Amino acid sequence: MAELRQLRHDDLEAVLEVYHDAVISQAPGRYSTAQIRAWAGHATRDPQVRLALQRGFGLVSVQPALAQRIEAFALLDPGDRLSLLYCRGSASRQGHGQALVRALEGHAKAAGCPCLRTEASQFSRPLLERLGWHLEAEETVTFAGEPFVRWRMIRDLL
Repeated sequence: MAELRQLRHDDLEAVLEVYHDAVISQAPGRYSTAQIRAWAGHATRDPQVRLALQRGFGLVSVQPALAQRIEAFALLDPGDRLSLLYCRGSASRQGHGQALVRALEGHAKAAGCPCLRTEASQFSRPLLERLGWHLEAEETVTFAGEPFVRWRMIRDLL
């Protein structure tokens, strides 16, 4: 069974590796080869991702049986926005994402946040909908010259 713990500064390289693995292993069939290439490299190209990981409130899901290897992570940045949610392909659909989202919802609620918002990918939208998040709008953004459709979603915490 996986365990959750707070993201630490020394986890930065490990979570960037999880980010890359999540995209490379799960995006084929959902995104084009060019989109996958652009997205997989985004976290290492864009310094804002590292800055968000350092300033936000993050949790990681670790597997004790695998020497505490980080299997998934999620981040609130700022405190009312789920800004990152990634899981290794080999650990997907095992409850890591759900546990992380629920824990971050609890953290935000305890901090007095009335609702959370996010921009969901094709990966996270179905999970978030199952967890009670609601679609607000569809939008298109560009990473490394490639267009991506994503969905703005919200979750009332009251």
